[in-house]
Amino acid sequence: MFAGQQSRHSRVLSSLVQIAQNVTMASDLKTVTFIVDQTSGAGDVRAKPMFGEYGIYCDGKMVAMICDDQLFVKPTPAGRSIARNVGEAPPYPGAKPCLLIDAEYWDDRDWLTELFRVSAAALPRPRPRAKRSSSTKAE
Repeated sequence: MFAGQQSRHSRVLSSLVQIAQNVTMASDLKTVTFIVDQTSGAGDVRAKPMFGEYGIYCDGKMVAMICDDQLFVKPTPAGRSIARNVGEAPPYPGAKPCLLIDAEYWDDRDWLTELFRVSAAALPRPRPRAKRSSSTKAE
């Protein structure tokens, strides 16, 4: 790397670190950790930060989102049959409605795990991502 490129690279990296240190997620990490722990019996359950909130994945499928400390599960017929008394709401403006799981249900590990398990089973596998070309350009 040339001296000018290294200097520019260092400035960009420093800016990104400053941005990351100032970014706060709207949802509390304790909430996310609790939901992941409660539903761990459904399969390989993981949380990934997304756009300031969290996506919850079960066996590689995004089954839920935690936005503003609220749990939204992707609606499926199987999920709706388990969550009969649950309302629907969009997790963020412009989003499709999801099952809004009130915090009073979060302590019922068996119920929440079954909801995640049947929802994941009903959702399609994510499409494989296209491979990016690793071309390098000369400067």
